[in-house]
Amino acid sequence: MSYALLLIFLLPTLGIPFVYLTGKKSPKAAAILVALIAFANMALLFTTVPTVLNSPNHEYIESYYWIPILESEFTLFVDGVSVSIAIITTVLIIVAALFSINYMEGKSNLAVYYSLLTLLSIGLVGVFITSNLLLFYFCWELMLVPAYFIIGGWGYRDPYRAAFKFFIFTHAGAVFVLLGIGAIYMVTGVTDMFQAQAALMTVSPDLVRWILLSLTAGFAVKMAVVPVHMWLPDAHSEAPSPMSALLSGVIISAGAYAILRLSLATVFPAVMGTAFGSDFMHGLAIFGVISAFFGSLIALVETDIKRIIAYSSIAHMGYVLFGLSLFPSAPIAGTVVITAAITGTVLHLITHAVSKGLFFLSAGAIMHQTEVRDIREMGGLAGKMPFTATASATAALSIAGTPPFACFISEFLIFVGAFEVINTDGFFLLPTAFMLVATVISLAYSLRYLSHVFLGQAKSEGEKPILDVPNWMKLAMAILVILVIVLGIWPTFFIHLINTVQFI
Repeated sequence: MSYALLLIFLLPTLGIPFVYLTGKKSPKAAAILVALIAFANMALLFTTVPTVLNSPNHEYIESYYWIPILESEFTLFVDGVSVSIAIITTVLIIVAALFSINYMEGKSNLAVYYSLLTLLSIGLVGVFITSNLLLFYFCWELMLVPAYFIIGGWGYRDPYRAAFKFFIFTHAGAVFVLLGIGAIYMVTGVTDMFQAQAALMTVSPDLVRWILLSLTAGFAVKMAVVPVHMWLPDAHSEAPSPMSALLSGVIISAGAYAILRLSLATVFPAVMGTAFGSDFMHGLAIFGVISAFFGSLIALVETDIKRIIAYSSIAHMGYVLFGLSLFPSAPIAGTVVITAAITGTVLHLITHAVSKGLFFLSAGAIMHQTEVRDIREMGGLAGKMPFTATASATAALSIAGTPPFACFISEFLIFVGAFEVINTDGFFLLPTAFMLVATVISLAYSLRYLSHVFLGQAKSEGEKPILDVPNWMKLAMAILVILVIVLGIWPTFFIHLINTVQFI
């Protein structure tokens, strides 16, 4: 029996004290150790890919004896969807650690910072590699604690206020998640999401509806969907940039993954084909459109360099929620297979993660070198920071959905799926039209960002000349630049993995 997924939990857990002790001597060495642990976890994830691709069920599962009184096993699991997102998560942890070498240089308590980053990685990856609802919830909450202390301890202007807001909102959302998981166990007696899927088919539809709404509401908070988005602009803009990359690239994506995996794939089949099921999907589409427009329009007028990107994250979670609303509302020949829209939605979680991670790192690089946040006080940085300008342009154009960058193909697949669904449900015609308009606005705020920051004449000159970023920051951004371009040209590896998944 292989222990690949168990080792993914054990390596960072056992590595935390070593990271701390190393950080006391050399913060740079601690950062490299964090990156090496994440790289080892990525390698372990890749060892599961052949099984996912070639096994009859296209799954890789490890089960361990755990809590007999609850008949609950410590079940670790990946399929094409979860392993894809988990791999990208480890990539972002690697680049966040490498970027921090120069970015966090001179800050206090860096041994604690890198230890918290290692602890955070357990929760980030753990959410995607388990089918046990108790373990899922443990990892879901584990993301919260180290993120709170990283934002509060190493943030910008008023970090603990932003961290507290993040904690309160996301913990309140977690209460709804816990209620949903508790209700599933109460009515089915199982803690595995795949066993729960079958068991919920025999439960009263009225109760299933409340479970579905409770879980989705809790996950929507982490996803920062309008109107429960209020924590995101402050947390993303006040956090240190490596943490912002993880917040926007992974943590909010975890909310979308959870809606797909638990709300839609586990609970929704019990009400599939009913009027409520159709209304639920229409509701997701409406909130997706609202989020996309709200985030895009605020990003279009915002002047703080990191808040522009933060509101862009809200807009892109609107795209994702719209994509999730295209999940089949009725089985086709007794089976629900992955559709173009769901393939595009999962791929967008991956492409958005690398693109937005790069966007936040490049913004952090600009702030680090210029000590300015207001884009109205910038300009002409392309000649002074050519590498950062290239990285920023790559990220911004990808976020705008411009070919041949990563987000173009995922957005294209979402719209292909939307037009397929319109043939059977005319309701989606208007939301699809609105989402197409939202993509135009995303191009507008991306071009505005690039124009204000990098083109024209510099608005102000500091006491010291502005230079491009140090090498470790360049390396971190270069990794993501390469991924953004490669995923835009050749997304086949992840699409092939995603398309192996069958939800029912």
